[in-house]
Amino acid sequence: MKKTSLPLCLILALAALAGTACTPTEATRGNIVEDYRIAEITPGVSTRNNVLKSLGSPSTQAPFDENVWYYIGQKTEQTGIFDPKVVDKKIVVVAFNQDGIVQSIDKVNADEIDVPRVRRKTPTSGNEITVLEQLIGNVGRFNKGKTSAVDASTGGRNP
Repeated sequence: MKKTSLPLCLILALAALAGTACTPTEATRGNIVEDYRIAEITPGVSTRNNVLKSLGSPSTQAPFDENVWYYIGQKTEQTGIFDPKVVDKKIVVVAFNQDGIVQSIDKVNADEIDVPRVRRKTPTSGNEITVLEQLIGNVGRFNKGKTSAVDASTGGRNP
């Protein structure tokens, strides 16, 4: 009986470890605003302070209009070694009038926004140097007679 219980225990332990490895890991980035929080805000009545209390600080403000706040967030799940999958994306735009009263609150469908990715690289000036040229390039460039200390009176310039 003891001979069969040890392998059975090992198999059960390995199955338990394998089962927990497949549990998805959730990650939330940004500020995902829940619908019941949005319902607390009434256009024409709610103020900036009401919005801050209900939704928290905005993710960002419009660059040229401080009266437009953006709440941006996404939730991802990753199972094991696989790439993370986006489970939820939300963008909420809150616009205020000049008096700080909510003028409008809109949900933006994040799936309809197409942000183009640029694949080109920015060229750098200078020569293309290989790793071997970088390693060997400084051999023989150092002189033992000269010091590398900077003279404070000349500001590092040669007199």
